[in-house]
Amino acid sequence: MEQSVRTTLMLRALLPRWAHERIGLAPAHPSYVAGDGFPAEMSVNWSGGRPELRVLFDSLGHDVTFPGDSAFDAAVRETFTPWAGRPSPAPVWHSLAWRPPSGIVHKTYFGLYQWPHQHREAAVTEAMDRLGMSTAWDDARRRVENIEGDREIEFFAVDLADVADARVKIYYRNHGAGLAEVERVASVASHHDTERARAAYRTLTGNRADAGEAALSCLAFRSGLDRTAESTTYLRLPDLSADDEEAVERAAALLHREGVDPGGFRTLAAALAPGPLAGSRGFLELVSYRTSGRRGDVTTYFRLPVYDSPAPPPLSPVDLG
Repeated sequence: MEQSVRTTLMLRALLPRWAHERIGLAPAHPSYVAGDGFPAEMSVNWSGGRPELRVLFDSLGHDVTFPGDSAFDAAVRETFTPWAGRPSPAPVWHSLAWRPPSGIVHKTYFGLYQWPHQHREAAVTEAMDRLGMSTAWDDARRRVENIEGDREIEFFAVDLADVADARVKIYYRNHGAGLAEVERVASVASHHDTERARAAYRTLTGNRADAGEAALSCLAFRSGLDRTAESTTYLRLPDLSADDEEAVERAAALLHREGVDPGGFRTLAAALAPGPLAGSRGFLELVSYRTSGRRGDVTTYFRLPVYDSPAPPPLSPVDLG
């Protein structure tokens, strides 16, 4: 109980000002984070001896600063604003990642989903050039463009850490992709195990050949490397399973396959679920898998239903003129 109180106070201190406002019956400023417009989600990574708690939240226009904001973030922030010729300021999301007893790691995400594609490409190219990662990005872009399928860049993210340890991540949203296609995108990374990835995807999809609705592919880059370092694939479980009960069972099966006791995951899911898992959908929204040399690199993403109605979709390039 004492640890729970300390954790709650710590999170409240780190969240933006909207965290102290009443939730209300409808979002005052709908966010793209969750389908109902709520501006936050919680996830847990299960690799290593201890799970890592993560909270992702939309700044909703508030300035958010953390101790030790990195040179990476400062170098690229202007790239995603009208000062650099963009159509509008990119929505800014932040993430807190905490694996006790280590300290908290902060991450910043720039949402590019409202812009025409040429602006997304231009902003990412300029940011990677500023960070000295243009060679790795040119290589990754060439490899991805040679893979058949329909996909678009949706997010650009940076770790707020020392430059030597920080990652830069570029997220693609896939449209109508099969599992073979998302695996080929993942294989762009130098640290990728094809057979393990395929087995993980089959476990999550119930042996379906397709990757479901809007699967995400994340390519991670590190300083000093001329190629993508790691890749993560995110599968949307509500489209791949009958209900949350089946989604939880498939995620638990993947953890077991990866050598992680799924008991902690099951306990957490039962504690967070707003009601019976059978028949509900969208509580376990995403499960991601990364083959980066360590087993059990699985993250489960929970979205707690807050509002009754879905949020309006984000503005399209047409809406922006």
